[in-house]
Amino acid sequence: MANTKSAEKRIRANARRALRNKMYRSRVKTAIKKAERAIFAGTPNAELVREAMSLLDRAAVKGIIHKNNAARRKSRLAKKFAKATAASPS
Repeated sequence: MANTKSAEKRIRANARRALRNKMYRSRVKTAIKKAERAIFAGTPNAELVREAMSLLDRAAVKGIIHKNNAARRKSRLAKKFAKATAASPS
């Protein structure tokens, strides 16, 4: 239980930020899943990969995820995409 008005306000602000961060992380994960699903289905879509990478970059800039976390996830996604496009050059 907060003892001061400022502590009560911090609790409210933290709750708002946590919700916003959770929504953004969810968008990032969904974009990655869509891109990976397309890759594993044999139809790699560069636009989906680009969108996922863009969301990862924005999340890192906003401090929602760490920049190294974003870089690692982008690298793994790019590697999967490159492997899929090399396997099926269509």
